[in-house]
Amino acid sequence: MMLSEEVKTAYDNFYTNSDVAWRMLGAKYKAQNIVDVCKALKPGKVLEVGAGDGSILHFLNEWNFAPELYAIEIAQSGVDIINGRKLARLKEAQTFDGYKIPYTDDSFDLVVLAHVLEHVEHERILLRELKRVSKYIVVEVPKDYRFGVDTRMKHFLDYGHINMYTPTSLRFLLQSEGLDILEDKVSMTAPETVKFNEFVNKKAPKTFTKSLKIELEYKIKKTLGNLLGRKKQEQFANAYTVLTKKSDQNLHIF
Repeated sequence: MMLSEEVKTAYDNFYTNSDVAWRMLGAKYKAQNIVDVCKALKPGKVLEVGAGDGSILHFLNEWNFAPELYAIEIAQSGVDIINGRKLARLKEAQTFDGYKIPYTDDSFDLVVLAHVLEHVEHERILLRELKRVSKYIVVEVPKDYRFGVDTRMKHFLDYGHINMYTPTSLRFLLQSEGLDILEDKVSMTAPETVKFNEFVNKKAPKTFTKSLKIELEYKIKKTLGNLLGRKKQEQFANAYTVLTKKSDQNLHIF
């Protein structure tokens, strides 16, 4: 595919921005979570819905996650950047209106919806479209809802988060839409990501003490979670990833 000069310039500028390193760092861990919950699957065709700039697809492509990758995204600029990545396994990337997926029923083995649902006004409508085109669905959301969340409302709204989830509330949403949960995973933000945010994004002075504090906090929470069990792990988590499949009971609420 030939890129126009305008798109090529935008693409080149995109890749000289430090924001890209931030996006790619976050995407690496999101992609790893997807791979972890899908370890029992061998999908042939995978669609990412709301693929953004294709950062997650980059890693799924590198790691040979599936022979065929597809992407849909609201913004044409995102589609242009995805195509500009020249991913060997990417078969098609196109725009959509945010709800109607432009593929026929059961077109895919797996659909990925990573850090999208918190932005969606009509979440159930989108989930039903995912069910229509695929038997298996992976959903990952940030775990925004936690102690002291009232003080961070503006932060979440600034990022366009209009829905908040706990692991329990997401499981209820998915199961009430006729999706069986096969695997799930809670995850904390990795120390390298926290350090990047502090020392690059926020431009805080990089000190040995600050770096050590970040490392120790992660290790302490990880150890406590392992000792005290799943509820404590969910309390400390920053993201929740779930693999589901369409229920054989074909649940209808409305």
